[in-house]
Amino acid sequence: MSSVSQPVSKLSATADNNRDRESLNDLISLVYDSVFDQSRWESAFVKIARYVGGTGAGLFAKDHESDHVRILGLFGVVPPLPGALFAQLCPALVRHFLGEREQPLATSDLMPFDQLTSTESYRKWAAPLGLIEFVSVVLDKSAIGAMMFGVYRHEQDGFADDDVRGRMRLLAPHLRRAMLFVRMFNRKAAEAATLADTLDGLSAGLCLVDAGGRIVHVNAAAQAMLDADDILRTVNGQLVARDAQADRTLREVFAAAGQGDEALGTKGIAVPLTGEEGERYVAHALPLTSGARRRAGIGLTAAAALFIRKTAPVATARPEVIGAAFKLTPTELRVLLAIVELGSVPEVAAALGVADTTVRTHVGRLFEKTGARRQADLVKLVTGYATPLAG
Repeated sequence: MSSVSQPVSKLSATADNNRDRESLNDLISLVYDSVFDQSRWESAFVKIARYVGGTGAGLFAKDHESDHVRILGLFGVVPPLPGALFAQLCPALVRHFLGEREQPLATSDLMPFDQLTSTESYRKWAAPLGLIEFVSVVLDKSAIGAMMFGVYRHEQDGFADDDVRGRMRLLAPHLRRAMLFVRMFNRKAAEAATLADTLDGLSAGLCLVDAGGRIVHVNAAAQAMLDADDILRTVNGQLVARDAQADRTLREVFAAAGQGDEALGTKGIAVPLTGEEGERYVAHALPLTSGARRRAGIGLTAAAALFIRKTAPVATARPEVIGAAFKLTPTELRVLLAIVELGSVPEVAAALGVADTTVRTHVGRLFEKTGARRQADLVKLVTGYATPLAG
């Protein structure tokens, strides 16, 4: 009885696909591990650049009010100038912040290559390094600014193709979540001496649970939520959501987290929760099943970390609709969104880099145009324009 073997080319392609999938899974694990051990970000950035097909990678942030670009991390590529001057030398970099969140955008999408070669940044910096393109994804946008990750491609790599864009698209949601968790920690962790102090200092609730949903540890904010017995409660040591559908989803998320990063995947990571009085919260799950995350899992039993916070109206609002409806200027719209996101006039003034009196003047005009009498009315207005679609 004769056997029919697979063609060599097909077997080779299958082996390459398997190796590529393993490489992606390892890379995703490294990204999440770096949240708890931030000394690993350099290794993560370098490996991401190689996976996507580039020579270096960077993380950047920019305020909407200026073209100033801050370098949050740059590895595999020598920066041309201090961060304060980066945007002046690399105006094309600023345009990358205009991209849609999590959607790959290459420099060649923004300008022809011959136009790029005529810029000062290309002649003085990119050309000597042999760089020809930057492929980026916007990870976060708010009323104040935006954060972006990107990979630099060498002339030996060629220009970005569908494969490059596909790889960036696969990594984008994981990078975005990792930055969310980093931001949650860093807001309160600058002076924290231990992880426990950091967790209790977070404004967001944090529950560490095993694959069965049994609570391993909660921080102070989460304990307050459990004591309120509103959106979440404990039943025989297990974390239970008040809403039955949300509770079923959490069971699935915890069980998937116990199987690792790949099992949790890109869906079901965010779970909406609703309180008895209609207050809305969102819970973000992070698996704790490998590397630095397992060491952070207290007693090596936690399978997932669940961050719970109130939903932010700005995240789901349609600012362009609000601006058109009330004939707001761009500056007035920025102040409105900043008021909702940050709250007080001094905080808004500090974030926008203007005087308190300037913000108060814009708030007065917002009251006139919208009919609002208090800042709380402005918050309700923005909430009323929220979209039911996921961001």
